[in-house]
Amino acid sequence: MIKVDGLSKRYARTVAVDNISFEVQKGQIVGFLGPNGAGKTTTMRVLTCFMPATSGTASVAGFDVQEHPMEVKRRIGYLPETPPLYPDMEVREYLHFVGQLKGIPKADLARRVAEVSERCSVADVSSKLIAKLSKGYKQRVGLAQAIIHNPDVLILDEPTSGLDPKQRVETLELIKSLKGDHTIILSTHVLSEIEATCQDVIIISKGKVVATDTMDNLTHRLKGSEAVAVEVEGRNGLELATADVQRKLEQVSGVSRVINKVEGARLRFEVESLQGRVVRAEVARAVVESGWNLTELAPVSVSLEEVFLQLTESKK
Repeated sequence: MIKVDGLSKRYARTVAVDNISFEVQKGQIVGFLGPNGAGKTTTMRVLTCFMPATSGTASVAGFDVQEHPMEVKRRIGYLPETPPLYPDMEVREYLHFVGQLKGIPKADLARRVAEVSERCSVADVSSKLIAKLSKGYKQRVGLAQAIIHNPDVLILDEPTSGLDPKQRVETLELIKSLKGDHTIILSTHVLSEIEATCQDVIIISKGKVVATDTMDNLTHRLKGSEAVAVEVEGRNGLELATADVQRKLEQVSGVSRVINKVEGARLRFEVESLQGRVVRAEVARAVVESGWNLTELAPVSVSLEEVFLQLTESKK
């Protein structure tokens, strides 16, 4: 649905985007991450035909952004970081205006305005001037204008900016509900939002793509070794010594380190393997053969924040 190949954008001596390539398949929600100044907004502006690339190509729904910009715009809904609103217009009036610009048939326009107003929770302010709305409401009106023409592709730059926690959750649920029918690129600095909505991520740093993969693959690639959370208890009410359990886990073949995570009476540990080793089965066997109860054995994943920092800091 979206294909970028060798894309670059230069401003005089500054290279904002440097020979990047990636693809986004139909129906995906992909997180687009990077530090400030990494080139995210520039890339999104090229994809939405707001500015031309210096070199390379990009296409949306099979149409080249340079050669067929009007066809691309018909198929894209764009919410920039600052929503493109007219403060002297009422919400309903503005959405009607945007719908007309985007070619919605007159017979369908009122229905679509009502649908997106309800879906984006702005129906209760439809008769208010946009200038008098709170930042959160303005953000939701911006999202409504992005989806009013039911586009194939949505490009959302900080869509939850200025929203309170409840509004943030509602907006993320709305974005997730659009998966499948729409292809979505979501850019945000709130990494928990990416974890909650996206399966795949593209990470850009200093104008270059440093990773494009699924969350699970990135985690595995950066961790390089397995880590499992283990909780143990004695049978028949017998108490166990923390040191005895830790010593037993450290003796398991393939284990590199055991970290004590004991919480009160709960004997909890994080067990890390040697590079390339999988130790869950051996850990479980060691606990059971010792006559203890294994009450938890679960993989410990690397957080998106750790992945992001490791990839972007290595490029500084």
